[in-house]
Amino acid sequence: MKNFCQWFESVTGKRDQPLRIPHPWQLELAASDCCRNRLVRIPTGLGKTLGVLLAWAYHRLERCDERWPRRLIWCLPMRTLVEQTFDEARSILKSAGFDSMASVNMLMGGVDQVDWHHEPENPAILVGTQDMLLSRALNRGYAAARARWPIDYGLLNHDALWIMDEVQLMDVGLATSAQLQAFRDSDARHALKPCFTWWMSATLQPDWLKSVDTEPCHVNWTENICTIPPAGRHGGVWEITKECSTQSIDIKKANDFAARILQAHENAIDGEYGRITLVVCNTVDRAVVTYDALVKHGRRDGIELVHSRFRPAERELWRKRFLTREACDRGVNRIIVATQVVEAGVDISATCLVTELAPWPSLVQRFGRCARYGGSGQVIVVDRGHDEKSCAPYSAEELEAAWNAVQSLSDVSIKAIEEFEQGLSNEGRASLYPYSPAHLLLRNEFDELFDTTPDLTGADLDISRFIRSGEERDLQVFWLEIENDAQPPADYQPHRRELCSVPFLKARDWLCGDETKSSRKPKLKPKMRAWIWDWLEGTWLPPARQDMLPGRVICVAA
Repeated sequence: MKNFCQWFESVTGKRDQPLRIPHPWQLELAASDCCRNRLVRIPTGLGKTLGVLLAWAYHRLERCDERWPRRLIWCLPMRTLVEQTFDEARSILKSAGFDSMASVNMLMGGVDQVDWHHEPENPAILVGTQDMLLSRALNRGYAAARARWPIDYGLLNHDALWIMDEVQLMDVGLATSAQLQAFRDSDARHALKPCFTWWMSATLQPDWLKSVDTEPCHVNWTENICTIPPAGRHGGVWEITKECSTQSIDIKKANDFAARILQAHENAIDGEYGRITLVVCNTVDRAVVTYDALVKHGRRDGIELVHSRFRPAERELWRKRFLTREACDRGVNRIIVATQVVEAGVDISATCLVTELAPWPSLVQRFGRCARYGGSGQVIVVDRGHDEKSCAPYSAEELEAAWNAVQSLSDVSIKAIEEFEQGLSNEGRASLYPYSPAHLLLRNEFDELFDTTPDLTGADLDISRFIRSGEERDLQVFWLEIENDAQPPADYQPHRRELCSVPFLKARDWLCGDETKSSRKPKLKPKMRAWIWDWLEGTWLPPARQDMLPGRVICVAA
């Protein structure tokens, strides 16, 4: 049998990868014969997805080692990351010759439900959003029939290795994953097969996993964190430089912001990977306003808008046209206006990065999109103000700490950031990497979820607060041409390409009207025609306001 290094080379060689031997950290990750909970903190651009997938595949599929879990559960914060990781997993298994031995399944809103649970005895990879996966681990699976909940609950909490990827974007979902693993560890003596979790991010902090319930496990989890030691930080991406400057532009001055972007783009060098300026805004609304301002300034060609409220059909075109390494070529002249969706899983190399001030973990991720393939880049961090509206969706304290840090740096390359963070005090690190989840899943709440029966009013416990917080908890909307006095066909189920993600609170206001304490709007607005799928009745029914919850799918008459 081949050792991991030989096997890694043969697998990546079939995939025509430029890297033919594993990084030292990838060797370390696969070195242990026994699987355990662990943290993976590796900078962007160093093959985290490949390293983790091959570590599991080598032990479970190549060596048939049953000490490694049968199921690999890859949990991601965004749909675009799910699609990319799903494609990567299928490609890797095919290259390794395991495509018939283990299935690769996608789980996110609007995707046809696969029957992976029909063969629990076989190895499987399940790639999904934190909404779909954590809800199933909590026995309240989004977009799943009630009878299916206990099946998914059992399979996802038993004989499984969870990969919590890009945890800096997971909000309260990260805390929930840690609580779940602590409860599993506590109950491990009663389980036939264990369940483990790997938390993974370029900015991962061990303290993010701390709570009263995780305290007994935390020392074990954080032993031998998979990272790159100082002695290994040389050559390749460690030689890249990224000059950094700062500027303040009021949030109301969209034209001034657009003018600064155009100036930066004009000054950018047209190099081997083209002249690409990436602009990252903190909200969808600000990204749209910035895009419109650039168009008004005359930038009508070579400009793209990227945010999470597009449908999959539109998003698929991005990866083909401009969000891929192949699209970064000599002679390319492009400005991309985006939101946080580019913070992870986007393989592009911008010549110039113009980003609104954001929390430090988000800035580090954004810096990773500049000069990704080598050479040097230009980074401009713009402070748009610190009042409540300007800071959204972040807090003033987070932005203030990040602003102080970035003003002290003239270079934000991977090497410079690692050296900067090594010199931080405990207080300084805590201010740059704060984490205080709005809700924490307690043991008694987790135990109560074992009962799947509704309460006396017919309602189910709302678990959405343990998965995401704030308004960024989405439901899915699709449009269908439906005649007056008709409703959607009972056998019609939308394809994921039709679905548009909408924050559920905004969807309620849109469909039912703005609600205040003195003016309740419990039903659809007059002339508003919409339906929600009822699993018990097996048909589409008009929804009440309270039915519009995260994870639900709503049909609206076009």
